[in-house]
Amino acid sequence: MDFQLTDNQLQLQDAARRFARNELQELALELEEKNCAVPLEWRKKYAELGFLGVNMPEEYGGLGLSHLDALIVLEEFAQISSAVAFPVFESSVGPIKTVLEFGSESLKKRIAPAVAKGECVVAISMSEPDAGTALTDLKTKARIEGDEFVISGQKRWCSGGGHSDAYVVYCRLDDRPGAAGIGAVLVEKDRQGIQFGAQESLMGFRGIPSCDIFFDDVRVPLDNQIVPAGGFGKLMGAFCLERCGNATMSLAIAAAALEEALDYTSQRSQFGKPVVDFQAVQLKLADMAMKVEASRLLIWRAAQDLTDQGLPSIANSSIAKCFANEMVREVASMGIQLMGGYGYSKEFKMEQRLRDAYGWGIAGGTIDIQKVNIAAALVGRRFNQRN
Repeated sequence: MDFQLTDNQLQLQDAARRFARNELQELALELEEKNCAVPLEWRKKYAELGFLGVNMPEEYGGLGLSHLDALIVLEEFAQISSAVAFPVFESSVGPIKTVLEFGSESLKKRIAPAVAKGECVVAISMSEPDAGTALTDLKTKARIEGDEFVISGQKRWCSGGGHSDAYVVYCRLDDRPGAAGIGAVLVEKDRQGIQFGAQESLMGFRGIPSCDIFFDDVRVPLDNQIVPAGGFGKLMGAFCLERCGNATMSLAIAAAALEEALDYTSQRSQFGKPVVDFQAVQLKLADMAMKVEASRLLIWRAAQDLTDQGLPSIANSSIAKCFANEMVREVASMGIQLMGGYGYSKEFKMEQRLRDAYGWGIAGGTIDIQKVNIAAALVGRRFNQRN
C-alpha cells in the first residue's frame, strides 16, 4: 500500500495549484459577490489547460486519467472556492459520468466532447418537492410517443439549474412503483416546454446556481435515454463517484481553513508573542490537521478501491462523504474561533467557508443517509425506511 502520489500526479497537482491560486482568486470573489456561475470564457480556459474531464476517456476529449487524478485537481480548485471548482466537479465526477457509463455511443459523442471543451455543462436533476432522501417517491414521468420521450414533472434543488446546458433527469419510465420504474433521460436546456424557477438564495454555495425546473411535455429523442426503467441501482452506483467529489469539496474547504488559520496565528501577536505560541491554539491547529489528513485518506481510498464497474463502492464513498461533511463544519468553526473577529468578518474568507461547509453535508445525500448506507454495508442488507 503506497500513500504517496506518483511524479505525474504531483505535477498535475502543482499545475492545478499554481493556476488556481494565481488566476482564480479574483474570479472567486466576483462569483461570491454577484452569485453568478463561472462564465463560458473561463470554462474554456479550464479546458485548454486540461482541467475539465480529467478522468474522461481520451476518445471523448478527456485526459483519460484516474478518478483520483480528477479529485486531486478538484481539491486544488475548491481550496479557492466551491464556485470556481464547480465546472471541474461537473466534468469529472458529476452527471456526465453517468452519461459515459450508461448512455448510448451516439449520446456520449454528442455531449461528452463539448463538456471536455468547456462548451457544455451537464447538471443532475433528481430531487423533487416530495422526493429528496426518499428519491424513489419521485413523480416526474417520461412517456414514449413515437420516437420521442415526453417528459412532465417538477424538479427541485438542481445545482446548476438554469445555468447548465443539459440535465440528467431521473424520471419514471414505466408505471411500476418505487425504484423499479425509474430511469434517467438527458434533457437539453433549449427544449420546448422546459422552464426554470427563480434562483435560490442560499446560506452558502454562492456562484453555484440552483432552482426548480418545470417540464411541460418536453420532448427529447429516444436516444437521450441514459438508463432504462429498472436501472435505479445503476444510477446510484454512478452517484458514488459524485459522493467522492462532494467529499473532496468539503476536504478542500477544510484544508484552506487550516492554511489560513495557520498563517493568521503565526502572524498575529497578543500579549507580546505570536498567537500560535499559546498551547490552546496549538491544540486546535493539531485537531484541524488530523481531521483534514484523515478525510483525504478516506477519499483517496474510495477513489482507488473500485468495484467491477470501475466506480467507488457505496460503503467507501459514503464513509468518505460522511466524515468529510462532518469534519469540514468542525474545522471551519475552529478556524473562525482562532481568528476571532477577523474570522467572523466578510473581509476574510473563513466565514464563507463555514457557510459553504454546511451545504456539502446536505447536497448529494445528507450526512444521516450516508450513515444509513454505512450501516447497511456493515449488516449486508438495505434497510426499508417505510416500515
